[in-house]
Amino acid sequence: MINKFKYMSPDDHRVTTPTSRHYTYFGEKLPSVTTIIGATQDYGKTLGLARWRQNIGDKKADEIRDNAAKRGTIMHRILEGVITNKPHQDLSDMGQEAGTMAQALVDDGLLEALTEVWGTEMMLCYDYLYAGAADVVGIYEGRESILDFKQANKRKTPALVKDYYVQAAAYAMAHNLQYRTKIQQAVILVSVEGGEVQKFICKDKEFQGFMWEFLRRVGEYHSI
Repeated sequence: MINKFKYMSPDDHRVTTPTSRHYTYFGEKLPSVTTIIGATQDYGKTLGLARWRQNIGDKKADEIRDNAAKRGTIMHRILEGVITNKPHQDLSDMGQEAGTMAQALVDDGLLEALTEVWGTEMMLCYDYLYAGAADVVGIYEGRESILDFKQANKRKTPALVKDYYVQAAAYAMAHNLQYRTKIQQAVILVSVEGGEVQKFICKDKEFQGFMWEFLRRVGEYHSI
């Protein structure tokens, strides 16, 4: 890993409640990127989620959500350990499942494509409007990039990846502002249960469109 920038640790600034996540930054309480995206989802997505919960029941829905979040957290820790050469192992049933999904990304060529790692799980802030923690920032396939790791029970369609691009665009804007970089690419790597890996890349003008989309949603969030 290249220590190109001095990053802040999100653990020192993160404040999580049952309904939202915020970060403290020089006395300010800033909403997280995921909180803003969650609060400004389009009506169709919100309605679809509500119908899904109604169909399977709140208890089952909460169980699925919590298990997915736990598996995702473990997978991220394992991948961070692989990237930073500080191995993380979890021998629980959930941990072994997450480890298999993390290994699928490694086997798919993650370390070969990621030629420079500037940081992992670093806190990023944008002009006292929002903050968040990006998975990885560095050089991927020759370009400055924001990388985001996801795990899923089934394949993602391009439409379902839109909010991931918006999230990565938010991190890119914050990093570009704080560290004078020129990140114009998002790389979303999805490890699907069963061993499949999906790679989604958004860059240049298309990526800039998602930057504008996130700024619109920041305005919407603060107006709410």
